[in-house]
Amino acid sequence: MFFTKKKAIVLIIICSIFFILTYNDVSSEEIKEISGNAQIIDGDTIKINSKKIRLNGIDAPEFKQMCKKTYLTIIFFTFTKDYPCGKISTEKLKKKINNKVITCKILDIDRYKRYIGECYKRNLNLNSWLVSNGHAVAYRKYSKKYVSDEINAKNEKIGIWQGKFEMPWEYRKKK
Repeated sequence: MFFTKKKAIVLIIICSIFFILTYNDVSSEEIKEISGNAQIIDGDTIKINSKKIRLNGIDAPEFKQMCKKTYLTIIFFTFTKDYPCGKISTEKLKKKINNKVITCKILDIDRYKRYIGECYKRNLNLNSWLVSNGHAVAYRKYSKKYVSDEINAKNEKIGIWQGKFEMPWEYRKKK
């Protein structure tokens, strides 16, 4: 059996068609959305159907992280106290979700094999809600989408912005 130029071209075309069809089948199985009841891991990570989802573009205080807020000011003296802002962030997300169905649009997978997503309770963007209410900050390293939410929370002195805190990524560096 001799390969002629015509047979070689037909073989290449058949192989190309097979590759294209196979490639489309693989890419169509990629997860684009995850829905279900969410288990709250911390202020920026949830789990739905055993799939961990890191909320895109935000960073919440770590669960054991402490922040400071003013509890008394007398003339020039200000007294602050520590409070568990990481735990509060987690609890606020849990209360907001309130065992309702959450839908996450999956954007990527991180180095820890977590899905990166934008999550919603009905039409409410939870990523935005956390930042707008001062329970998380905009994670500018990965997205600028929630910067205006952060600026508004900071100007209104809401949540962690009512006092002093260490950015979550700085806190993690020390641990």
